[in-house]
Amino acid sequence: MQTYLRKLFGTERIKIVPPPRQGLSIEIAVNDETIGTVHKDVDDGEISYSLHLTVLEEDLPAPRPSPVKPAMGSSGRR
Repeated sequence: MQTYLRKLFGTERIKIVPPPRQGLSIEIAVNDETIGTVHKDVDDGEISYSLHLTVLEEDLPAPRPSPVKPAMGSSGRR
């Protein structure tokens, strides 16, 4: 999984962190900061993995103010 994610996202900074005990979620970390979890699903003999990424609002950059657009209106003619 780690090799696949590193190739997919083009970075070696992704690390899969095994859980401290069996049955807990596997964590995904970038630069030692946990960014989400990996869950394994077995259905009819097929195995798939889902990734849940968590982004805290406080980690997002502040939104840029939108440029002011001129008001749409009549040209003054009637």
